[in-house]
Amino acid sequence: MTDNVTLSPRALISIGHAEIIYNLPFNDLLFRAHQIHRAHFDPNAIQMSRLLSIKTGGCVEDCGYCSQSAHYPTGVKASKLMEVERVLGEARKAKEGGATRYCMGAAWRNPKERDIEALAAMVEGVKALGMETCMTLGMLSPEQSEKLAEAGLDYYNHNIDTSERYYSEIITTRTFEDRLDTLANVRDAGIKVCAGGILGMGETVEDRISMLVTLANLPAPPESVPINMLIPIPGSKLADAAPVDPIDFVRTIALARILMPRSHVRLSAGRTEMSDETQALCFFAGANSIFVGDTLLTADNPGEDHDTALFRRLGLKPMELEPSR
Repeated sequence: MTDNVTLSPRALISIGHAEIIYNLPFNDLLFRAHQIHRAHFDPNAIQMSRLLSIKTGGCVEDCGYCSQSAHYPTGVKASKLMEVERVLGEARKAKEGGATRYCMGAAWRNPKERDIEALAAMVEGVKALGMETCMTLGMLSPEQSEKLAEAGLDYYNHNIDTSERYYSEIITTRTFEDRLDTLANVRDAGIKVCAGGILGMGETVEDRISMLVTLANLPAPPESVPINMLIPIPGSKLADAAPVDPIDFVRTIALARILMPRSHVRLSAGRTEMSDETQALCFFAGANSIFVGDTLLTADNPGEDHDTALFRRLGLKPMELEPSR
């Protein structure tokens, strides 16, 4: 190795140290990331998650990347919250397809109190199927976080999206601090945190590094870190965004693994635009979680046949559900 930077898992990480790591020669960076990955995970096991949109479109937020924002003419129609039994029916199919974690997403700024009972019933029903549960519902108050925790919610997804510096270029209807407040509310309620970001929104490499440093320096790093590649949505603010360089994307995955050794690092949106070779490099660099199925909320996702074929070529296997502690 050519660098002298060593990081304790809970040492506060500086932007400068993270930049040194990110800019290592590519082979050195991947070797280091893979060593750390192998020390904490089975390097050939991938967590399989399924994502369902339980309430689509009509969101009052102006997130520039999102097809579900009411601010942009993306063609996505608003829908009401799905009925509990329909959600559970889809969860059963997901389990039969090999998913061990079931994620439910609603296009809201924040859930209304009248919706909490139905959301809690969804959590309880999915848990009864023997799957891990995750929800993404926008901002949560401490009280709402407690109610979902009581229902047994395992994970809450709330991405910080990008760096604090660049955040207001992408979203103006809430602040970066609002995001961190929700993460704190969820963590205080005893729910595990799923938080990551999006690459390809016009941010700099320094913004990407800053985003990961923010996550790694939380009081406890997120248990899951989804890294998304922007899917430009026609009609959205970022419809004409330039694509992300694949090597830069792999570098970001490697840095996430090094800074957050025990977190699941998830390849999320954008896999349809990645070559098999890029995905293989990401798995080697420490990505060990994907979403399966044909869609992610409203965006395309590689079909299960393609993922099965890729896994076979790479000698990868689905990760088994960890026993509850």
